[in-house]
Amino acid sequence: MRTVRDKSRRGLPLRAEINVTSLVDVAFTLLVIFIITAPIMQGGIEVAVPNADIAPLTADQEPVIVSIEADGTTYIGDQEVTGADFETLLARVVEARRASTVFVRGDSLAAYGLVARAIAGVQGLGDVSISLVLEQRRRSR
Repeated sequence: MRTVRDKSRRGLPLRAEINVTSLVDVAFTLLVIFIITAPIMQGGIEVAVPNADIAPLTADQEPVIVSIEADGTTYIGDQEVTGADFETLLARVVEARRASTVFVRGDSLAAYGLVARAIAGVQGLGDVSISLVLEQRRRSR
């Protein structure tokens, strides 16, 4: 026995659609959030290193990075250090990470003496090698 309701459904065509409007809204919102936060998520100290024709860096373990900004501020990793504490803190960090190489990133506008002092501090550690970080020069086509 059929009811009135069954008769009314038979006449309507079946439409299998998915409303994706809300999905697109969420996707665009996430895209905008990613575009805004991506530059912020780049960790580290911003230093404008000099350009040169060099090979890419390779590191087997987490590197110890010494950064010198143009105004002379010195960092070991992300921690700002003063001149008096530099060598002591550097020795602790290198020993804790068991690092064999220290990367020195000197700003191209930093005083040469500050970068040289950082290099001398690394040399004072003994059996640790030094790598100067430079930006790969872009080749013109």
